This record gives sequence, structure tokens and C-alpha cells, in this order.
Amino acid sequence: MSVRLKLTLSYAGFLMFAGVLLLAAVWVFLLRYVPDRALIVPGSTGVPVQEVFPIRSSLLRVFAPRAAVVMAFLLVFGLAGGWILAGRMLAPLTRITGATRLASTGSLSHRIRLPGREDEFRELADAFDTMLARLEAHVAEQRRFAANASHELRTPLAVSKALLDVARTDPDHVTGEVIDRLHAVNTRAIDMTEALLLLSRADQRSFAREPVDLSLLAEEATETLLPLAEEHGVTIETSGDIAPTLGSPALLLQLTMNLVQNAIVHNLPEHGTVWVNTTISPESVMLTVENTGKQLTPQLVSTLTEPFQRGTERVHAGHAGVGLGLTIVKTITRAHDGTLTLTPRPTGGIRITVELPAIIPPTDS
Repeated sequence: MSVRLKLTLSYAGFLMFAGVLLLAAVWVFLLRYVPDRALIVPGSTGVPVQEVFPIRSSLLRVFAPRAAVVMAFLLVFGLAGGWILAGRMLAPLTRITGATRLASTGSLSHRIRLPGREDEFRELADAFDTMLARLEAHVAEQRRFAANASHELRTPLAVSKALLDVARTDPDHVTGEVIDRLHAVNTRAIDMTEALLLLSRADQRSFAREPVDLSLLAEEATETLLPLAEEHGVTIETSGDIAPTLGSPALLLQLTMNLVQNAIVHNLPEHGTVWVNTTISPESVMLTVENTGKQLTPQLVSTLTEPFQRGTERVHAGHAGVGLGLTIVKTITRAHDGTLTLTPRPTGGIRITVELPAIIPPTDS
């Protein structure tokens, strides 16, 4: 049976049950206050002899058929009224079901926008609209990412093919130069593939969680990237508190390495500075990496976490990267239930803050 029919039968059954209780109460009341028999005295009613009149039996003969009529009316009224009420109550659910069917066919732009007062159906419809909006945005992001990734991966393959064609058709071409360029192109393709795999792993949250101290990761990242900083003439300053959180040490180290490396590479041509700081609050820990550099607009900063967004102002010779550094940071942060904030510095450069849930120590009872 459909839900509407079930509700109709439930309404009618309840109404019938209430009618039976009401009629039973009336009958009990009559039995209580109406005597079983009445004695008729001669001369009081014109009856010549004394007679005993059965009141209850006569009342039952009159009451029973009328009660049956009332019960039949309640049954018809309950079925008809229950069918109408159930239809009105389930109308919002019908709209939600229609939107679900449209979404199952791939149409994610449809919204329910259920009118009326705030009730359970309205909350369900609003929650479903919110889910559709997020799903539509996620699908659009994945499509853009797939298109960009296909383009970026096709580029080194096309370059490799062109270099091999040149080497095959030009016997006088310097083989060492072709090999060096092929090595660089293949290295870039490998780096991009590894970055894509890391993104997929972080986005699926297929990793074990354990206690991690962000301050130790910051120290490890700065020590590892110190030669790169010296090569670019950049000074790294590390400070902060112990910042315990729960997550994947490998992924969080990759996050820290990406932030510090970006801060080094995208800096002033000389005498640049990178600041790495960790702080802790009652409910969260924060890793902040900021650097000197060119003046950035809020509009540009808002696009830096998009995949393959490498403006000319972000690329240095020999260190262009694959355009996924901050995208990986964003994905790892989201996989650890954190937030990523990018803010341009007034004097140039950028401040990037990663906020993650802190490990709350147990309180003594």
C-alpha cells in the first residue's frame, strides 16, 4: 500500500475508534442513570391497571440503529477526509521525490524551494537544496579539474613526441640536448602524476589518523627546504608553540612542505623572508606561513587554490611547478576537517593559515 493509503486508513481507523469510545461512553451513561424498568401507576397516565415498562431494552432498540448510522458516517467521513488530508500532508514529499528523480538523471540545477512555514518538510527540502548546490559545485569542480589535468598531462607528452620526431628526422641534432629536454619534460609529467595521486588519496580520506605536532613538521620542512631558500636568497624564520592535532603525518608534512616551498619560490628576487609560525587555541591549532613578495590583489589570492592556476606573476624560471601546490594544501586541509585562509599582506606577499582541530587533553574527573 502507498503511504497515502496507509495514512488514510490510519485516520479513518482512529476516527472510528474515537466514535466507538464516544458511543460506549454515552451508553454507559444511559445505563447508569436510566432505570431498567419503570412502574406505571394506574390513573397517573390514564392506564387503568398497574404496568412495568422496560426502559433499557426499548432504549437499546432506538439507540442501536442510530449508532450504526453514526459509525457508517464516521467511516465514510474518515476515509474521505483522511485521503484529502494525507494528500495535502504528502504534497511536499512528492515535490522532494520529483527533485530526487531529476537529480538521479544528472540534472543538479533543479531546486525544490518549498514554500510555506518552517516545518519538518521545509527543513528536509532546504537541506536537500543545499546538498544539490554543493554536489553541483563539486561536480563542476571535478569536471574543470579533469579538463585541466588532461590538458596539462597532454602538454609534456606532445613535447616529448616533438623532441623525438626532431631527433629522428635530424641526424645532425645534438642527442645530449634532446635527452636533457626529454628528462625535464618527463620529470614534470611524473611530478604532476604524483600530485594527482596525492590529491585523490587526500580527497578520499583513505589514511590513518594519529597524533601529529605541526611545530615539528614546520621544523622538518624548513630544514629540508633550507638549500632551496639559500639558492633564492630567502631567509626562513620559524617560531611558535607545540601544536598537536590528529591526522596523517605524511599528508600534513606534504602540506607544510608545499606552503614553505611556495613561500620561498614566489618571493622577492633577493633578500626575501619567509615566516613559519604555529599557534594553539583551546579547540584548534594553526600553521601560518607568510612571505614577502609582490603586491597581490584579493581577487588573485582567491584563485590561487584552484588547480593549474599559475599566473605569470607566480612563476619563476626553473620552478614553475605543476600548478597543484595550493590545491593539494586545500584538499589535505579539507580532509583533516580544517580551514584554509589566504590573505594578501599589505606590504606584499601573502599570509596562508591552516587551522585544524586540536587534540583536547582529557580532563581530570
